[in-house]
Amino acid sequence: MAGGISSPILQDLQKVERYIPLLQNLMFRVESLDNNAKVSQWTSDLRIRWTSVLTTSGPFGLTALKYYRVDNLRFELALILFLYGGLLRERALEVISTDLVEAATLFRKAAGVYQHMAHDVLPMLQGQQPSERIPECESAMATVMSLICLAEAQAVIVQKAEEKATSGSLLAKLHYGVVQFLEEANGLLQSHSTIFLDLSEKFKRFINTCMILHEGRSQIYIANEFKKQEKLGVAVGVLRYAANKFQGRTPGGEESWKSIFKQEADRLGDLLRKCEHQNDFIWREKPARVDELPILEGKKIVSPIDYQLPKLDRDLIFVF
Repeated sequence: MAGGISSPILQDLQKVERYIPLLQNLMFRVESLDNNAKVSQWTSDLRIRWTSVLTTSGPFGLTALKYYRVDNLRFELALILFLYGGLLRERALEVISTDLVEAATLFRKAAGVYQHMAHDVLPMLQGQQPSERIPECESAMATVMSLICLAEAQAVIVQKAEEKATSGSLLAKLHYGVVQFLEEANGLLQSHSTIFLDLSEKFKRFINTCMILHEGRSQIYIANEFKKQEKLGVAVGVLRYAANKFQGRTPGGEESWKSIFKQEADRLGDLLRKCEHQNDFIWREKPARVDELPILEGKKIVSPIDYQLPKLDRDLIFVF
């Protein structure tokens, strides 16, 4: 416990929030003295080393850690901001079981940090990448992370809406809104595949798994709405299409992923069997073909919270 805070993630967040303004102050001071030979000599060979969490050699991967050398304070700022966004996301995951509102806010704050990176920090570093490109220092990746955090924020909002027994049609749209955020993130990864050659397969599977889960949840609500309208043929068609997406898919990684995936697949399968049974014995409607299924509609209701530079208790300035 540090300073009365028992959460290691919260402790790390506070450390990073103290470091960022110091680093930014130092960076601006160094850049203002760009013509000073001594300062240039000090900062031209910093040899700061970072590992990537997104490559096959990072925590998402299986091989030994790979270190990237950074000799530029702006790259250090970019990487520490990426870490800051990641810690906000981890804190959101930590509190999600007790405070959905706080979790959604933290996800949106993380999205804002990554958006700030993509729009305000990384474009200034174009052409200055180290010889080995760091995925975390790519604007496209910052945007991907922002979209993932927005998807997670919306997923939390949907969970809150489900607790309030919101209408099934709206819940279906909200779940598919999560899918739309993730589809956009996935599209960015694919369009920048030449940059992200070493990107962890586990990271990509995480995005795809979440897309399947939330699309499945959306279709469960849609099927239930058609079931209420006694349109069992359409309900069966919707559920069969959703079930096919789960078949043969086993998410790698943590057991919690597999458990959630199996739970959702079982839930979908149970509803499909009930609808098929009811349709076979009562309604006898022909199950809808894929081209007859309703087009999924999404509704996005979350946006990033603009990044605000953490403030120090007192003003400091570096003197050379």
